[in-house]
Amino acid sequence: MTLQLPSSTIGVFDSGIGGLSVLAALRAELPAHDFVYAADSAHSPYGERDTAYVLERSRKLVNWLYQQRISILVLACNTATAAAIEQLRAEFPQLPMVGVEPALKPACLVSKTGHVGVLATRSTLASRRFQALLAAQVGSAHFTLQACDGLADAIEQSAISGDTTQTLALCQKYTSMMGTFGDHDEAIDTLVLGCTHYPFVSDQLQQLLGSGVQLLSNGAAVARQARRLLTASMPTSSQAETTSKLGNIRLVSTGQAQTLQAAANRWLGLEAVVEVLAI
Repeated sequence: MTLQLPSSTIGVFDSGIGGLSVLAALRAELPAHDFVYAADSAHSPYGERDTAYVLERSRKLVNWLYQQRISILVLACNTATAAAIEQLRAEFPQLPMVGVEPALKPACLVSKTGHVGVLATRSTLASRRFQALLAAQVGSAHFTLQACDGLADAIEQSAISGDTTQTLALCQKYTSMMGTFGDHDEAIDTLVLGCTHYPFVSDQLQQLLGSGVQLLSNGAAVARQARRLLTASMPTSSQAETTSKLGNIRLVSTGQAQTLQAAANRWLGLEAVVEVLAI
């Protein structure tokens, strides 16, 4: 009987295309590894859904990814992480998982005014996981939280059309509701992008808020944690990093293939054909 070495494939899951921002960081950190990216675009956005719905959809996608013989899973969705990662870890104890959470602690460390803004989905902000994360930073900074209804969906639409009018309007609307931005006293000088879709409008946000405001996302930190988990769970994975050959990226979606395909091409320069997944 021949002992098979574990796969070096990394599974990445998001409600839609936002997780591509995390996939880009993962590929930069682990270029020789293969990736399977699953977008639940037929049921996105998750940000305005209840916890039970997000958990059920996450469970189905993670189960499918597990069947693809992945070595680790990255939940590249803040809403799914907040609503489902604890239950998913209990249901798939043999599968190492990395979630994404708003970078509150790093924001406190870099803010000079002590005022930090957080853009996120309504579900993320209401979750017990986020509230615990926020409570852990009490006294470290003054936080201004803003739910961004419709922004993730507008970003998905812009991937196909290339029209950023709606995303710009929503960015302007939500940041204007948060107060004053800048590097002077009492102003928000650090803005946490608490949804993996939002890095794709970082240029628009920076234009609106000015160069004195720092934008923080967590793709690079998630990628470093994925490397640590991969090394711990599968030491042989280091063999994959001795080659300069790039690993393969497989893209699947429960929704229209063209949305994910257009986004992957526009933002990651990928030409991969998207498979449609009926689950």
